[in-house]
Amino acid sequence: MDRIEAHRLFFANLITAQAGIPADSELAAAFASTPREQFVGPPPWRVFTRSGYVETLTDDPAVLYQDVVVSLGSDGPLNNGQPTLHAMCIAALSPKKGERVVHVGAGTGYYTTLLAQLVGENGAVDAYEIEHTLARRAAENLAALPNVTVHARSGAEGPLPACDVLYVNAGATEPLAVWLDALRPNGRLLFPMTPDGGVGAMLLVTKRGDASFTARFLLQAQFVPCVGARDEATEKKLAEAFRNHSWTKVKSLHRNNDLDDSCWISGSGWWLSTK
Repeated sequence: MDRIEAHRLFFANLITAQAGIPADSELAAAFASTPREQFVGPPPWRVFTRSGYVETLTDDPAVLYQDVVVSLGSDGPLNNGQPTLHAMCIAALSPKKGERVVHVGAGTGYYTTLLAQLVGENGAVDAYEIEHTLARRAAENLAALPNVTVHARSGAEGPLPACDVLYVNAGATEPLAVWLDALRPNGRLLFPMTPDGGVGAMLLVTKRGDASFTARFLLQAQFVPCVGARDEATEKKLAEAFRNHSWTKVKSLHRNNDLDDSCWISGSGWWLSTK
């Protein structure tokens, strides 16, 4: 292998090891075979730090093969995401060969590419990106993958195709009905449930065969807001709920207004329960 391939393989092993995923997994192989530099624009690249973005001093793609957040080239907050976080999330969703995935907030298509490899040629991925410049770049980056379709529109609005996996990469205040309705039996929805401007957590919702839903938070996270998936009243309740550090107790999702004393948070027609 050449030098960059070696960096990419080390990166794949590093990311999956930090996420607790075996080095011989299909996800590790997907990371190792996907050139990150193809998705983050030309150098110099801008890497996120606690003090803001820092510009790289080289055009060597090797600098990208670290567990860092890289700007997608705009002056705003849009970025390529933290690889370890996405590795943990994708592993929790466990996409399988032949399944259909809906990816909301696909950006330029880096993690879409990983999902497409995991479901294989008999599977399908529908990638939604509301920012038209990013959607165009995603379409270019994903053109060689026949099992991927890029939609330059919001993934917070219907119709969405029936799917086995629905992965959202923008912060929402609630599990949208359009997402829950799209899930097939045993389908999995994972999205960042976030208050306004604060840290929330990734909520994994699984649809059982009887159409009930399990729900649990995986890890804390902060994402850009998902347009069309935010409610001001719920944002305020979420901020308070996360301050109480009780989010780890959530176990199920209910699609009604029949709240009981196990309710962690609720919205119109849905609530999360600690039972």
